[in-house]
Amino acid sequence: MAVQSTPGRRRRSPIGAPTIHDVAREAGVAASTVSRAFTNPGRVSTRTREHVLAVAARLGYRPDPLARALPSGRTYTVALLVPDITNPHFFGLIRGAERQADAANYTLILADTEESAAVETRHVERLSRSVDGFVLASSRIPDAQVRALSKGRLIALANREVRDVDSVVINQAHGSRQIVEHLASLGHRSIVFLAGPRASWAGSRRWHALSATAKQLGLAAERLGPFPPAMAGGAAAADAAVGRHATAVVAHNDLLAFGILRRLAQRGLKVPDDMSVVGYDDVFGADFCTPPLTTLAGPIEEVGRAAASVIFRKLDRPGVDAEPRQFVLPSHLVVRGSTGPAPRRF
Repeated sequence: MAVQSTPGRRRRSPIGAPTIHDVAREAGVAASTVSRAFTNPGRVSTRTREHVLAVAARLGYRPDPLARALPSGRTYTVALLVPDITNPHFFGLIRGAERQADAANYTLILADTEESAAVETRHVERLSRSVDGFVLASSRIPDAQVRALSKGRLIALANREVRDVDSVVINQAHGSRQIVEHLASLGHRSIVFLAGPRASWAGSRRWHALSATAKQLGLAAERLGPFPPAMAGGAAAADAAVGRHATAVVAHNDLLAFGILRRLAQRGLKVPDDMSVVGYDDVFGADFCTPPLTTLAGPIEEVGRAAASVIFRKLDRPGVDAEPRQFVLPSHLVVRGSTGPAPRRF
């Protein structure tokens, strides 16, 4: 049956959702004017734009993202790449980046790079035409290659620093110093660092700070590994530490520390009576394990927000803040039940 218009009534698209033509008709302007009001407001008078936006809001019209992208050449989409999507450490970072994207009217897409520099590079190259920028979280790509990828692309790093590339990190040096000072205050005379992936920038910084502080305080420090940065790596890491008669171990991250706690319990060793255990990241569950884990915490959600914000600011203000910037956020030690006085038997 044909649809007839009724004088004095607003005519809508047959499918129900208002279109750009519905807005134009109601506002008394051309459809091209409605388009410019959303995509190129500088070409429309303030009064006309406000009128068009008010009509669009009243009708419930929302512009097509593809149509929005065409005049500017943008996709209004940013990619966030993480090395392990199952690691709860990245939950807060993802949430922070997503909230910042939503506030800036961008869409965030997420990709898991499987702890692989090759997979990460492949994602960047394949998505380059589909997104406006990238946030690379805990990137495993070598420094020189990161700089090469950033030529002609907007890239911000989270949990990683590379010269000439924007980055947001948590202060690893200060936090690691807190760990060593805490263990020294409990009478430990040596620490063992159970390392994660060799390509981990954070892991490298943690070991450097731990060993330097231990030397300053007269403690011995040893690095073992690498071990998989997950609970599955905990058994081998714990066995290696026991073999060194360690009284205090610092794990690459909390997931590895969880596996270490489980293995020590299986071997009949008590934490912290026989061995103190420290982690990094303060992930969900760190205060639920037995005993609750002493760990280094930082504002990981803010890292995600700040890294995404770097991309949006450069997209919205070309030429402003063109020089790469490096942001360092504070960290703090959360002391729980997994650390205690050094056992006298050692």
